[in-house]
Amino acid sequence: MFRSYYGLAFNPFDKQLTTEKDHFHSKDMGEMLQRLDYLKDTRGIGVFTARPGMGKTFALRCFAKNLNPNLCHMEYICLSTVSVAEFYKQFCEILGVESKGGKPGMFKAIQEQVWYLYKEKRQPLLLAVDEAQYLSTGILNDIKMLMNYGYDSVNCFTLILCGEAHLNNTLRKPVHEALRQRITVHYNFQGLSDSEVSEYVLHKIACAGGAPGIIETAALSAVHSHSQGNPRLVDNLMTDALALGAQMDKKSITPEVILAAVGNQNLI
Repeated sequence: MFRSYYGLAFNPFDKQLTTEKDHFHSKDMGEMLQRLDYLKDTRGIGVFTARPGMGKTFALRCFAKNLNPNLCHMEYICLSTVSVAEFYKQFCEILGVESKGGKPGMFKAIQEQVWYLYKEKRQPLLLAVDEAQYLSTGILNDIKMLMNYGYDSVNCFTLILCGEAHLNNTLRKPVHEALRQRITVHYNFQGLSDSEVSEYVLHKIACAGGAPGIIETAALSAVHSHSQGNPRLVDNLMTDALALGAQMDKKSITPEVILAAVGNQNLI
């Protein structure tokens, strides 16, 4: 109902309708993309951490979308709690090699395929592991060994670890010292600033064909106060605000409408 009421072609705050080409270029997004671009050329380990809903996975999507498939080979794994054997099987599956011979056989097959992509095809692997805070000590130790090539003198692929902030605590443990020393870049998302929240909301409204007058300036400040700069919370809050605004016959979203939406979202 609110789409027609506010002259929107679609719900601009529905993440399923957000395309990479229309992304909002926040400071966090820019910092992550810049570091990913550097990693692509240097081939090492990058660690990106954030609270849930901050947009790190979407930033990965935007980065992957702009890669030249003739120059690199990007793969993505989203992990929950898995065993070392299950991790190897997933790795084999995305590389298109057989997961046989137990761990030693899969380890060899993975290293050979990664070397082939790097040396023969000239398309180095970029492996993004999402929800990396769930990686066990066993998997992290094996990742370190998988990256050993030419007596540890060559970086054949790029590893991108994305996860929640406590991934940093895991990597600080003494057992992961060797892996931590391999980390080339590290970035922790800060969230949208007050001005960025306003720009983000107006950008999304514009992408759906809406006018900036849909929401009052004071309401934009209220959105930041209650979302703490978290894009997912902004999206949820604004979707609720648009629905409530239409029901209340408000021609524009006011701070009062935002407050009502905050109550619905239990953000108070």
